[in-house]
Amino acid sequence: MKLFDTHTHLNADQFDGIEDQIIQQAVDNDVHYMAVVGFDYPTIQKTLAYSRDDKNIISVVGCHPTESNQFDANFERQLHTWLELPNVYMLGEIGLDYYWDTAPKDVQERAFRRQINIAKEHNLPITIHNRDATQDVYRILKDEGVPQAGGIMHSFGEGPKEVERFLDLGMHISFSGVLTFKKSDHVRQAAKLVPLDKLLIETDAPYLAPEPKRGKRNEPAYVRYVAERLAQVKELTLEELANITTTNAFNLFNWHPEQD
Repeated sequence: MKLFDTHTHLNADQFDGIEDQIIQQAVDNDVHYMAVVGFDYPTIQKTLAYSRDDKNIISVVGCHPTESNQFDANFERQLHTWLELPNVYMLGEIGLDYYWDTAPKDVQERAFRRQINIAKEHNLPITIHNRDATQDVYRILKDEGVPQAGGIMHSFGEGPKEVERFLDLGMHISFSGVLTFKKSDHVRQAAKLVPLDKLLIETDAPYLAPEPKRGKRNEPAYVRYVAERLAQVKELTLEELANITTTNAFNLFNWHPEQD
């Protein structure tokens, strides 16, 4: 059994100097693949280094909505260069964040729209950050159109009505530790509606640790807890859920490490 953590921040300060230990703990828990997301200059440089050095790690790069003030002509030029690298398989995380007041809404929207179209230019999928901005995220994705290469609603935390709208746009739905929280019945109800071929799992480590690790620093190894809970929701064995979500991730990222 091989699990794929499709959204993790191994490049976060919380993991400085212990990355090898964290990766080994993941493998010990059957988590063999990771997509490490870089969302500003420092975290992007780190993820590019990890994916160069480890054949089971890929990079995702983009400008996070909370960092939208730095999305200028220089960042855009650099983004084009990064997206041409062989170890980069997705643009993200992009989207809107109305919880943290770090960038005006119009600045976030411009960066979001532009990066959707940059992804199309490079024929890459996108991964979407949505915090307290569901209506606007949906509106912009519908306006611009999801790239033909596809996309992920990362760390999905809404209910059945919302999941159906994003599925209608062609998005994959990725579940994090939020799925396991006691008060997340609406998320579990949404998960029941997701077709098996649109299903993904992630940690968003070091954030959102799942039950029974809630309140602790999250890490890629803990995606197993998400997989176990999602398998229950979908009435699958853990091994079936692992095979489905890992295959979906390989197909969406257009990355097939077993064949390399």
